[in-house]
Amino acid sequence: MSDNTSTSPKPELSVENHTEVRRMSVDSTRVVYPLFQADDGGSIPASTLQLIYEPCPRKYAAILNQKWHSRLPRVEWGTMSYAFHARCGDMSYAVALWSNPVTNNLPSHWLELRRLAISSDAPKNTASSFIGWMVRWFRKKAPQHERLISYQDCDVHLGTIYRASGWRVGRIGLSGDWNHKSRFRPTKNGIETNRSEKVRWEKTISTPKFDEARRA
Repeated sequence: MSDNTSTSPKPELSVENHTEVRRMSVDSTRVVYPLFQADDGGSIPASTLQLIYEPCPRKYAAILNQKWHSRLPRVEWGTMSYAFHARCGDMSYAVALWSNPVTNNLPSHWLELRRLAISSDAPKNTASSFIGWMVRWFRKKAPQHERLISYQDCDVHLGTIYRASGWRVGRIGLSGDWNHKSRFRPTKNGIETNRSEKVRWEKTISTPKFDEARRA
């Protein structure tokens, strides 16, 4: 599985690629198309209606996740299946990375939202708008995955976005060690994320192949 779409794939981006980016007052690693001037003149969007949601290179999304995600900045982008961003002109304001479920107790064709990171200057309600767009994208472009899942860290989130968007609770996990050999989640600031309570939210995007899925 890859994050290619029907359009011609864009090359993977890296910090090194951005050395030739035009000088800007903002972080140049957020520039989507480094060699082209945006039509909006670099203005910051005031509404989600000004954002364009689309697939993007996985490595590019991982770079911005490391800058914006307070709890889980690191991610192995090579293991991700899909990556998306929200942009205005040539500037990104949010990124998301998806993979097959980490746990072996869930159907392997489902998709897990591994990272969702929003810049501090993104418009209000960017997260809910972005998630809603991705649900519609998967329903249209990749319905074979059947169900989307995402884990809420109860220490820092209330699940409001998922509840308002029609996701349902699949499981509430008690505190425990979230790390094992195939799943390690380091943090850049020493915050303990591994033993907080987790809620698994689920969203069906197509008719399930199985009447019942094994639960983690």
